[in-house]
Amino acid sequence: MPIIGSYPKTMKALVAYGKDDYRFEPAYPTPECGPSDIIIRTEACGICAGDLKCSHGAAMFWGDGAQPAWVKPPFIPGHEFFGRIVAMGEEVEGYRLGDRIIADQIVPCGKCRFCRDGHYWMCQPHDMLGFQSYNNGGMAEYVRYPKNCVISRVPEEMTVEQALLVEPYGCSKHAVDRGSITNEDVVVISGAGTLGLGMVTYARRKNPKLLIALDLQENRLQKAKEFGADLVFNPSQCDVDREIKALTDGYGCDVYIEATGHPSSVAQGLTVIRKLGRFVEFSVFGQETTVDWSIIGDRKELDILGAHLSPYAYPFVIENMQNGNLKTDGVVTSMFPLEDWQAAFDRASGKYGDLKVAFRL
Repeated sequence: MPIIGSYPKTMKALVAYGKDDYRFEPAYPTPECGPSDIIIRTEACGICAGDLKCSHGAAMFWGDGAQPAWVKPPFIPGHEFFGRIVAMGEEVEGYRLGDRIIADQIVPCGKCRFCRDGHYWMCQPHDMLGFQSYNNGGMAEYVRYPKNCVISRVPEEMTVEQALLVEPYGCSKHAVDRGSITNEDVVVISGAGTLGLGMVTYARRKNPKLLIALDLQENRLQKAKEFGADLVFNPSQCDVDREIKALTDGYGCDVYIEATGHPSSVAQGLTVIRKLGRFVEFSVFGQETTVDWSIIGDRKELDILGAHLSPYAYPFVIENMQNGNLKTDGVVTSMFPLEDWQAAFDRASGKYGDLKVAFRL
């Protein structure tokens, strides 16, 4: 099939052959461009907590006795990426070579009940960039965007550091929206990593009565204050339940958003939230979480709300990053060449105090 543009036949790529078998490939085959495909030259790609948990063999990705494997190796990881168009199939319309673009993580099928009724992010096949061999991700020099990708334009003046945060901040926006925050609510966001900070800066725009951020790392708590949190608490240094109850006449917070992926944060949230409160869960867990479900039902009658991906969020995030309504300064803390992927994954664990770690390609 004729294509517009050209690109090399091989590329640098990080390839996952198995949960314990990730390899840097200096000359991996570049993706083929079909008649309705777009090929981009990757500019940068962030490392997500989901990428780390996948590389560590989390059951959500590789399956266990209770759930089937979801990933399809060999695949190229990475879903927080963007780049410029270098080639297009003859059926592509509305784009030109050199356009700077980004796509939602999910590649919706367009045919299932969820796609047909507008809930494309819950597409039943649930194929995503960066987890299947036929939808390779951004930890490579070139990426194929198939026809059904949900594409947004990245402005030329947008910095690399901002563009790297479009996908995680889109997820943050969706999670906060799920909490239906009003100006009468006391809101607690547990976790002040990249996603949590995105939630803080967006939740600030909802003008809650009180916005509280929790984290175990002081540098993250200070960044949360900078991004709009009224109060910050370190659960390792104070009794969070007592502090929140003291601020709410003993009732507890109205909205609790869990953004750590750690079981203790879930149990903490069920304790600090008031009766009839709204609990939003947005995390990938590396281990099972056990709680007393009678708290959710018989004791507090809570609304438990999941949040997945970033539907319809990219245009808003891009616009509000550019006009300064969403703060991004200092969130991208280090960048690596793809060859140094092991060091980059190590830094992305957060144990050295990093927030967002990325590859610059």
